[in-house]
Amino acid sequence: MKINIYYGGRGVLDDPTIYVIKKMEDVLIELRVEVHHYNIYEYKNEISTLPQTLKDVDGIILATTVEWLGIGGYMNQFLDACWLYGDKEKMSTIYMQPVVLSKTYGEREGILTLENAWEILGGLPCNGLCGYVEDRAEFESNQEFAHIIEKKAENLYRTISQKAKGLPTSNQAVTRSVLRSHSMELTPQESEQLSVYASDDEYVKQQKEDIIELSSIYRNMLGKQTEDEETEFISSFKSHYQPMDEYRGRILFEIEGKKKPLLVEVNGDDILCHYGPQDTYDVYLKVPYQVMNDIVSGRKSIYRAFTVGDLTAGGDMKLLQGLDKIFPFMK
Repeated sequence: MKINIYYGGRGVLDDPTIYVIKKMEDVLIELRVEVHHYNIYEYKNEISTLPQTLKDVDGIILATTVEWLGIGGYMNQFLDACWLYGDKEKMSTIYMQPVVLSKTYGEREGILTLENAWEILGGLPCNGLCGYVEDRAEFESNQEFAHIIEKKAENLYRTISQKAKGLPTSNQAVTRSVLRSHSMELTPQESEQLSVYASDDEYVKQQKEDIIELSSIYRNMLGKQTEDEETEFISSFKSHYQPMDEYRGRILFEIEGKKKPLLVEVNGDDILCHYGPQDTYDVYLKVPYQVMNDIVSGRKSIYRAFTVGDLTAGGDMKLLQGLDKIFPFMK
């Protein structure tokens, strides 16, 4: 079993949530659970990549602290990233236990927010843990509180092991409505009119001929478009390349809308660019098509796009930071 813990607080020393999730983590490890801990504030410049860590987990704990109002910005950003970039099919099998502590007011509202969010994402919420902490030292020394925390961790383990099911909720219905494709609704008069057309042999014959003609036109257009896709952006990288000995490696661009990734390999004075699947690379970048256009047009630098979240990247950070030097699109 694998469980991830996502902490959405600021990491301050007197945050009681840190004590709670550490206690829960110890219990899960004793139960031979593989636990991974993510402090979201440490990933504040790459929160959009965190949903990728959900791919092979059985359950998660979403933990945060209400310091003055609501669940806090880092946790909100993580949930936004799950909605935008997460694998909804995978999330539908993941159990989530919310943990919300408050030093002011609103722990119950916070836990409800997390439960609603996870249900709308399609996931499976578990009974959570919430509480108000006035004095952290007194809270941590209370053995009854410690027993409650340990029992909550055990309940999460038991829920996942038994694959417990719950009754349908309205949030799940909202999710199905948002993600479902809408079918065409016709009035009785429109249905009757279509039936008349369908029974007219001459009309049907003419429609088939028109479809064949349009198909031929689009095939020609698609062939030209495919040829353009296999060379797009390559000439820009080759014409702007400024070789530097300290920057060598293989850079893989996964461009949204492209069927194949673009590999750019730089080695001294040599540069190779081509589209195709690749298993090995030094830097990986996932880039929206418009952002890629902005980069090669000189409207945006690669590293700036990465730091503001317009693209996601991983791998050799030195090479990533040097891309704007060897490809100076911005003059």
